[in-house]
Amino acid sequence: MAVYPPIQVNYDVEALRAEQFPVAAQTVYLNHAGISPLPRRAVLAMHEANERLMYNPSVAFSWFMEREQAMRHNAARLINAESADEIVGVQSTSLGLNLVAQALPWRSGDNILLCDVEFPSNAYPWMRLTEQYGVEVRLIPARNGGLSVESLAHAADSRTRLVAVSAVQFLSGHRSDLQAIGDFCHAHNLIFAVDAIQAAGHMPIDVQAMHIGILAAGGQKSLMAPPGQGFLYVRSDLAEQMRPTIVGPNATEDWIHWLKYDLTPLKGAARFTMGTPNVSGIVGLNESLALLLELGVPNIDAYVTALVRQTRERLLERGYSVLTPPDHAGILTFRAAPDDARTDALIKALAERHIVVVKHWDAHDVPYVRASFHCYNIWAESERLLAALEEIQL
Repeated sequence: MAVYPPIQVNYDVEALRAEQFPVAAQTVYLNHAGISPLPRRAVLAMHEANERLMYNPSVAFSWFMEREQAMRHNAARLINAESADEIVGVQSTSLGLNLVAQALPWRSGDNILLCDVEFPSNAYPWMRLTEQYGVEVRLIPARNGGLSVESLAHAADSRTRLVAVSAVQFLSGHRSDLQAIGDFCHAHNLIFAVDAIQAAGHMPIDVQAMHIGILAAGGQKSLMAPPGQGFLYVRSDLAEQMRPTIVGPNATEDWIHWLKYDLTPLKGAARFTMGTPNVSGIVGLNESLALLLELGVPNIDAYVTALVRQTRERLLERGYSVLTPPDHAGILTFRAAPDDARTDALIKALAERHIVVVKHWDAHDVPYVRASFHCYNIWAESERLLAALEEIQL
């Protein structure tokens, strides 16, 4: 068996566990690709927001608007957007991608390219356009768990308008080469849309360098933020081409004059504002974004990727069938039992040992175990998982 050197981490992971993630004291939590624990600072900020709403909500809104602006600036920093005006808070990845899909000007015969292993949030918004506008959605077979530029080049033609991809695939954990795909889209004048819910906060994303026009990220996974609050990025020049079909009362010019009806959309991503904001959710998201920025996303990426790499290698040494390819981020998916019933039994036995992982099926209903890591997990937790897998008799 290989002997691994200690994994380098450029922040104090033990202090992070103690101060921000009390879950680590009692549980090996490896379901960040499903829903992440909230950092303590986000919980405290949300508590303050709700207390302010309890005592004087009118005054609280002025306090909140400062935090909402900070959230947009932090989200812009996280993905290197040109301006915070390209960011708007949205409930979920699904809502963000549906809003932009319905706002773009489509013509019958246009086509959209996406991989055949996308999570439905990054498939259904585009597939819906087929029956609405006659847009063709071309599903490209995955290579090594995700989308490749070679496959794109084979599938694209003169009517291709948009490429949609997950930065990290939810099942295999495949890490998309956003730079290469973005370069391809830029060279062929295609819109590049990214589902970043499994990646924002886990790996560096530079929307300018990568030529990303649209990016959506729900809060509850890689961002370690409250469920039901994420953000949407729309590049400014692309936003000006969009005419929202769902219009919020505060998404139009001069909206504060409520009885002067005017459907002229606001500039930038603000045209996708959907009425009353989720006050505590946005405040919590802002704190989670601030934490990720303080730790440094490149630091998180290097550490978590190394942690998953070593765990993956141990599984391979022990004969497990590992779905996750070498190009990965924080997700590790493998087969540990021959059928559904015994996979369920394994998940339950691990939970009884305070180890949280989940089951997922592939397209052929083959059950896999998915373990997903984040910035505060440590090698000792991987060792507990590996030891438990060997110990449990099915």
